[in-house]
Amino acid sequence: MSFLGIRLGNEAQLSAADIESLGVLAEEHGYRELWMTEGSGRDSLTQLTAIAIATTRICLGTGILPMFSRSPLVTAMSSAGLASVSNGRFILGLGVGNRPAVEDGHGLRFEKPMEHLRDLTRIVRGLLQGEKISYQGKAIAVSDVSLGDSAPKDRLPIYIAALGPRMLELAGEVADGVLLSWTAAHYLKEAIKIVQGGAAKVGRDPSEVAISGYLRVAVTDDIAAGRASLQRQIARYASSTHYQDFFRSTGFQVEMEHAQQGRDHSDNLAMASAIGESMQDEVGVVGSAEVCLARIEELREMGLTKPIIAPVPVGGLKESYERTIKALSPILN
Repeated sequence: MSFLGIRLGNEAQLSAADIESLGVLAEEHGYRELWMTEGSGRDSLTQLTAIAIATTRICLGTGILPMFSRSPLVTAMSSAGLASVSNGRFILGLGVGNRPAVEDGHGLRFEKPMEHLRDLTRIVRGLLQGEKISYQGKAIAVSDVSLGDSAPKDRLPIYIAALGPRMLELAGEVADGVLLSWTAAHYLKEAIKIVQGGAAKVGRDPSEVAISGYLRVAVTDDIAAGRASLQRQIARYASSTHYQDFFRSTGFQVEMEHAQQGRDHSDNLAMASAIGESMQDEVGVVGSAEVCLARIEELREMGLTKPIIAPVPVGGLKESYERTIKALSPILN
């Protein structure tokens, strides 16, 4: 059975019971991993704890924990707690986040993101391995800190979410896996090459770094509705300068120029309309289960060894998740 994971968006429209039931459904249908996002609403760790209690096999990842909002010790403590509750099924996904969320939302300074993530990963790794850590990094310093007897007995995987080349290389250097997002199909092989180059640079075996990534998927016979939903998702991300720059750097300059014009006029419809079918087909897939599964296999053959389905809603949110989980079920397919 080929690997397939599922991403839940932690939307406010989903109750705690909804999230728990979706986790159970994903496990029943053979998904190997479930990743939970975190933004400005509910945190991801609490939702994953509920799923951990209700399941026994599926691995659970934070997709992602924004690094500036938690200290290294709190990050390691939370990870050890979820590893214990899930009986060793937790994956720690870390990422930079973005400047507005950090500075405006958390009231923190967005400084030295690369150095901060490198330091954080090294400190948290040591803590989770049961070490007593004193560390003086370029962004973070800690002294004589440990988890004591609460460190997990087994190695806990750490993944880094990455868009651009510097972060991709860092993932290869220090992480157990990379978590890609909105990576265009035409850029996928190049992104993987950069990750593997980062691993080789520090003497690691590149095959040790898992290549994981979100694929936006709308399983539907209503192609127009599916494309419209995917358009809106891309446009929403493109409203962030961070993602807009990433999209521009991977070949979507024209789309981002038109989307920016819509943004300048606070015209959400114009922003969405700027996202044509060619871009949609590069970063997602819309269609029947057969069409979606075929695209997943194409990306797998290109090197995306751990595809994570990010359902694009068409109709009700919970119903869309359920429909996608069942339609793409690794057990049934």
